[in-house]
Amino acid sequence: MIYPKILLAQTVIQLCKAKNIQHIVISPGSRNAPLTIGFTNDAFFKCYSIVDERCAAFFALGIAQRLKEPTAVVCTSGSALLNYYPAVAEAFYSDIPLVVISADRPKHLIGIGDGQTINQKNVFENHILYAANLKLDLKDEKNVPEHEELPIFKNLENKFERLLGLQKDIQTHNETEINAAINLARIKNGPVHINVPFDEPLYETVDTLTVSPEIIDVTIKQEAIQDYVLQSCLEDWNTASKKMILVGMNNPNQIENKWLDELAKDDSVIVLTETTSNLHDPSFFKSIDQLIAPLSEEEKQQLSPDILVTFGSLIVSKKIKQLLRKFRPEHHWHIDNKTANDTFFCLDTHFKKSPNAFFEAFLPRVTHYVKSDYKDTWEAVKQHRLKKHKAYLETIPFSDFSVFNTVLKSIPDHYILQSGNSSAIRYTQLFKINKTIEVFCNRGTSGIDGSTSTAIGCAVANEKPTLFITGDLSFLYDSNALWNNYIPKNFRIVIVNNQGGGIFRILPGHKNTENFDTYFETNHHLTAEHLSKMYGINYESVSDENTLKSSLETFYSEEDRPKLLEIFTPKQINDEVLLNYFDFIR
Repeated sequence: MIYPKILLAQTVIQLCKAKNIQHIVISPGSRNAPLTIGFTNDAFFKCYSIVDERCAAFFALGIAQRLKEPTAVVCTSGSALLNYYPAVAEAFYSDIPLVVISADRPKHLIGIGDGQTINQKNVFENHILYAANLKLDLKDEKNVPEHEELPIFKNLENKFERLLGLQKDIQTHNETEINAAINLARIKNGPVHINVPFDEPLYETVDTLTVSPEIIDVTIKQEAIQDYVLQSCLEDWNTASKKMILVGMNNPNQIENKWLDELAKDDSVIVLTETTSNLHDPSFFKSIDQLIAPLSEEEKQQLSPDILVTFGSLIVSKKIKQLLRKFRPEHHWHIDNKTANDTFFCLDTHFKKSPNAFFEAFLPRVTHYVKSDYKDTWEAVKQHRLKKHKAYLETIPFSDFSVFNTVLKSIPDHYILQSGNSSAIRYTQLFKINKTIEVFCNRGTSGIDGSTSTAIGCAVANEKPTLFITGDLSFLYDSNALWNNYIPKNFRIVIVNNQGGGIFRILPGHKNTENFDTYFETNHHLTAEHLSKMYGINYESVSDENTLKSSLETFYSEEDRPKLLEIFTPKQINDEVLLNYFDFIR
């Protein structure tokens, strides 16, 4: 087997292997050559070459999101590392274990005016769990340049022995830092950064490993819920007649059914679930905006909870945020191993537990179900909305709204659905999703950058077929995502092309003016046809309901290449159809 000659590179690679980081996404470069040589010559690793660094990081994020395992993305020194930042921030806010490994120049080559010599230490400091800044290996005494020699050694006897001792200290430091970073990524589910300085020569190899780094095992300390805190919450719970559980983005199969069943039995409890929650129960309340957008102020106050319990990542629905911020619950408890956001400005308790662990400690101690008509009241609202929703679909013309209804109903069982941000996820939230479908979306930062790359990374990391639904701007913005050799044949893309940023048409602004068209909606007449041809993707386009339904009949069938369906909708009416919807369903 071929190994890099540099000890530090050997150390990084061996510890990644020992900690079962199997997927390695590599951004081509020179300074990271020792890492590239080591990872790609070891059959344990599955390596991917992604040229565009921003795409590479989101691709790795998609793998980690799907596998729920640390995934590494590796780059050279300089601006390459900065291109990883959007994905790092997304991983931070979405609790995804992304391991960024960047090659760096030695300290004496930083700030001398050479290209690609930026200050890389702690560059992600506000959006990572840990920064491991490694130290450069000391060289053999004969090869240490005069300007690198530490002054303390210049007049000392036994200089070589001293250097060996310092090298041992450096090796220990590096091993400790790498272990700490990877362990934390796994324990806390978030991004870490390992910065690795290399000196030239970079491409030398050996056929035998010359270092055996120490492996420090992951240690997980479970924080117990203090009994007095639990008892106080139980007292509030057992007296409150209006309790709301709000679930944000949540990985599939994370909550035991017995706890869901227990919650469903309580008439004083309602469970609001977002599409990205991946929770399904007939008694739960989906399509949150559909439920609450038409409510009067009096109804909102009546339906606001006394106790709010939240878990899962960030909430998509702006409507529920507005309601709960205006009519604040008396108590807000958040359940999460890591962080608790005061989203509704009334957070008073953070349970540092998984939802399963919290419910296991809490629900068996609930003494009784509080008599309440809270759930029944919400249920009446839900049934009315569903009836009006169905009626509205029969009245509207071909538009973004009708397209999402048709496409979402067409998805076969057991698919992975990756939703683009902006309008795509908001429309998706308004419709019922087949419970066998797993839904993901980059809602950590809610940016449109990297959605396609994430979806492709997710598709690569699982055997299930993946559908990605996106808008035209999101797709075009991340079109370099298609520039790789790993897109599975069963990957499908649906682009809803309304010739611009359609979401801005439903926001306050002066629509249909030159200023609005240019600087907000960003009108265009681009299509995905030539991109599809260039990247070897089967392309089809439609612009009416009948053709759409016909195309969807064969869209998911097995083919020899990925497939893209571009749906052109009339931008002039999309906003009116959506806004009229909330008036219609009152």
